[in-house]
Amino acid sequence: MSDNQERSALTEAVYYILLALHNPMHGYGIMQFIREISKERLNLGAGTLYGALNTLMEKGWIRAVENEWDSRKKEYEITERGKQVVQNELLRLQELLDNGSRIVREDKK
Repeated sequence: MSDNQERSALTEAVYYILLALHNPMHGYGIMQFIREISKERLNLGAGTLYGALNTLMEKGWIRAVENEWDSRKKEYEITERGKQVVQNELLRLQELLDNGSRIVREDKK
């Protein structure tokens, strides 16, 4: 995987999925987490979620883990590589906020 791909902007859905998976979680739990953290603004359908999960597994950003309590439910968790992707996104977003705030402040002078 190229470094550029891991530093490009994440979609909001992918960003929230990666945040959710700092704790192992099954699909429905991920959907609930995202709905809650986004104050119900973002509501992922099952097809969208599972398509994204498959893509993130292919990229090595998340992995499937065995559920200790129910072997029928697949759980997912973020990998170290995925954590680095989130860290890169946080830096990118902070740069956007800093630049926007600076320009808006200068415009008000």
